[in-house]
Amino acid sequence: MNMLKTVLLMTVLTAALVLVGGWVGGEGGALVALVVAGAMNFGSYFFSDKIVLRMYRAREVTRAEAPVLYEVVESLSRRAGLPVPRVAIIPGQQPNAFATGRNPEHAVVAATEGILQILDREELEGVMAHELAHVRNRDMLISSVAATLAGAIMVLSRFGLFFGGGDRDRGGGALALLVVILAPIAAMIIQAAISRSREFAADAGGAEISGKPRALASALQKLEATARRVPLQGNPATAHMFIVHPFRGGGIGKLFSTHPPTEERVERLLQMRGLG
Repeated sequence: MNMLKTVLLMTVLTAALVLVGGWVGGEGGALVALVVAGAMNFGSYFFSDKIVLRMYRAREVTRAEAPVLYEVVESLSRRAGLPVPRVAIIPGQQPNAFATGRNPEHAVVAATEGILQILDREELEGVMAHELAHVRNRDMLISSVAATLAGAIMVLSRFGLFFGGGDRDRGGGALALLVVILAPIAAMIIQAAISRSREFAADAGGAEISGKPRALASALQKLEATARRVPLQGNPATAHMFIVHPFRGGGIGKLFSTHPPTEERVERLLQMRGLG
């Protein structure tokens, strides 16, 4: 069901991109929009790991440099039937983690210094299992494509509003203008919906890999409480990658949050049967 919902949402994003591109530049504009989005997706797919690690000054570590983290990732990878990913540590006190890379054979899992300080081993296992579930589900590709399509829609819409579209009499100028105004909002909501569904799936997958849903639930509560107090410097466009939302905002910003409420995630984990 999650995959079906993701495919439907991605289809809507693509359709919105074509509509906006068509309004800005007619049939040629729609085609150019798709080509540009494809090129951006290609770049983000093959180079996202290097870009994001560099953005957060993450450093790849060996078993000798981070024995506990490395051993946890190695053990869980075997249980999940995955190749052992590269392991990185992000400088900073906010407790958080993410996974990136184009596929399980080229994945990286990264944890902040802060997360290593506040979680016990079982909680750390829960968090790393969550990230490995993202790797197993190939969520990095889905997230990259969704972010790229949403970004392209927003850029095209701004361009159309500033410079004006094509033949506005064709198809109704007022309707076309409405599409250009609303498409970026719809794109942000759809991107957030994709990310939220992936987070629920990764929570369930992480609980299955580690066998410890309660430990993951406990870790999420700790991470959420601390992330509210400890800021993280970074690009909001990468928020969907982290296990808990690294940047705080209220009001209407919650509508576009890339993460479901932590309370709901914890409740679902605590309701899981047959696991510790």
